[in-house]
Amino acid sequence: MKEHLPALVTLLAVLLMFGTAFAVGRARGRYQVHAPATSGHPAFERAFRVQMNTLEAALLFLPTLWLAAHYGFALWAGVAGLVWLAARTWYALAYLQEAARRGGGFVVGMLAWAATLLMALTGLGRAMLAG
Repeated sequence: MKEHLPALVTLLAVLLMFGTAFAVGRARGRYQVHAPATSGHPAFERAFRVQMNTLEAALLFLPTLWLAAHYGFALWAGVAGLVWLAARTWYALAYLQEAARRGGGFVVGMLAWAATLLMALTGLGRAMLAG
C-alpha cells in the first residue's frame, strides 16, 4: 500500500488542478469574462489566481514527491502529499472567498512541499554517496 500512496496523491493533485480549471470556467460564465481576458470581476480574478497558483505549486511539488518516493520515502512522501493536498484545497477555498484568507493553506502547503524536498535531497544524497 505505501508504495502506491504517491500515485494516489498524484491522481488527487490532478483532480485538484481540474477542479481549479473548472472553477475558472464557471467564473468566466458567471461574470461574463470572455477568453482570452484574464481580468474582470474580482471573483473571476480570484478563481484565475487560484488556478495559476495551484499549477505553479504542483510544478514544484510533484517532482519532489516522486523523487522522495523513488529514493526510499514512499510512505512519508505520500503522507506529506496528503497534507499538501489538504492545504492546497484549504488555500483554494479560502482564496475564492477572500484573498486575504489564503495564508494558512499556503504556509501548510509550503511546509509539506519542503518536507518532500528534504526527503528527495536526503535520498538522492545517500544514493550518490553509496556509489
